[in-house]
Amino acid sequence: MNALAVEGVWKYYGDYPALRDINLTCEAGSCLALIGRNGAGKTTLLRTIAGFSRPMKGAIKILGGSPRETATRRNVGFIGHGIAVYDELSALENLMLYARLYGLTDARTKALQWLTETGLERVRDGLVREFSRGMRQRLAVARAFLHEPSLLLLDEPFTALDDRAIAVLQRLLREALAQGRTVVMSTHQLREALELATHVTMLNRGQVAFDGPCTPEMVADPGLVYARYGEG
Repeated sequence: MNALAVEGVWKYYGDYPALRDINLTCEAGSCLALIGRNGAGKTTLLRTIAGFSRPMKGAIKILGGSPRETATRRNVGFIGHGIAVYDELSALENLMLYARLYGLTDARTKALQWLTETGLERVRDGLVREFSRGMRQRLAVARAFLHEPSLLLLDEPFTALDDRAIAVLQRLLREALAQGRTVVMSTHQLREALELATHVTMLNRGQVAFDGPCTPEMVADPGLVYARYGEG
């Protein structure tokens, strides 16, 4: 069974087709780099896969289930443009809240573990409203990994991270992949993404312009796919 299957998905905003007949699959343990210029449809696709938005046509299956089913959602970790943490809570309180929402019995232990993993243990009791953008992004990373999801959906996960935090996130993603989890990430930071990717899908105006394995040639020249398949 594929970890993710997107079958003939269309999404309209009014009369504008933001996604046009998208078909892709991801095997368990694979890492898909979803690339494309601004407005190509990457965020729309990720939000639709996550179940935040319904496709107008087509179907999406995550581990064989619907994205909008509660059991499926508990198997998905998501980082979007909106960081979605609570400013008036501490970092520890944020993660403990999400741990309880996911039904984890060891909420405090898990929260402390992921604060340590993301380098936030020293500020665990600090209010999130006092955090820098990069610290908030690291907290969002901790929240996405907290419940050990089978599928991670990451929209521009390296944004606002410094070099040290990027290295931490890359390590966490490598560990997740080694454990058989699946990663789908949208990004403009090709070098960081292609170092992890097993597959690459490029969107162009809501359509798949390229879909194939990530090759050593792509890693050596991150702009290669854009040069071959992007708009002129």
